[in-house]
Amino acid sequence: MTRPSPHLSSAAPERRLFHLLWLSVAAAVATIALKTAAWLATGSVGLLSDAAESVVNLVAAVVALGALTWASKPADEEHTFGHGKAEYLSAGAEGMMIFVAAVSIAVAAADRFLHPRPVEDVGVGLAISAVASSINLVVGLALLRAGRRHRALILEADGRHLLTDVWTSAGVIAAVAAVGVTGWQLLDPIIALAVAANIVWTGVALMRRSIGGLMDRALPAAEQEVIRRVLADRLGPDTGFHALRTRQAGRRAFVSMHLLVPGAWSVQRGHDLAEEIDHALRRRLPHATIFTHLEPREDPRSFEDIELDRDHPPVATE
Repeated sequence: MTRPSPHLSSAAPERRLFHLLWLSVAAAVATIALKTAAWLATGSVGLLSDAAESVVNLVAAVVALGALTWASKPADEEHTFGHGKAEYLSAGAEGMMIFVAAVSIAVAAADRFLHPRPVEDVGVGLAISAVASSINLVVGLALLRAGRRHRALILEADGRHLLTDVWTSAGVIAAVAAVGVTGWQLLDPIIALAVAANIVWTGVALMRRSIGGLMDRALPAAEQEVIRRVLADRLGPDTGFHALRTRQAGRRAFVSMHLLVPGAWSVQRGHDLAEEIDHALRRRLPHATIFTHLEPREDPRSFEDIELDRDHPPVATE
């Protein structure tokens, strides 16, 4: 039997996720304008690299909107488990775009090493960049909190990217200020290269998480422990389980298991036990869809389907 959580059908959280992504788009447009103005005022390649990362933020937010639109579609005949994995595609695309930004920043920094240029109007440029960073900080924190609350990888990835941008901007501001104070022009391309390295690290983390999700990674250990505690509390000496499998697909989780019950039990009694476990799990994991399969524990065939492929030899049972 299977039953999805009713929490996933609410339209209100979906609307909030879309509103936050549109806020991310607006923040990216505003910060691109501000950071470009800061670069034009100073001529700093460090501030140019900061503006380039904001362009990536904009593209990533637009891609995230498209992915969330696709991921929010209900299950259909071709996608009977829903479209939640589209969220991983968005995170992977954002990771790749971060790499592109890093390469462009490194090229600009290398050119500045070869052709040094003094930084001008430092105070004005840094003030403008600080305003842009404040916008990213507020929006990034909002996206990260909402992403964690609603288990939305799209928002969490976008929020982490914006917060990375904030730390990047702080480093750029400090370095450009140091250039203005010391007159050491090489600090400017050095900080640009540091920005490139920092965002590459962020891109690697996003792509690893995206690939892990597309490969049907199991639920986190803490959630698996919740499942095992629920089963331990409701199964007695004459009942048991095996073939417990979990996977994450965007905001939705899937849990499947075989319940072992005495063959003499009525269908109703076995069904009641499965329903009790189902309700208990969904109270603790409201984002999960639960699949249960009843088997008579006395029948040897009940232990032939423990592995994903029935042709594999059986393993030790729970």
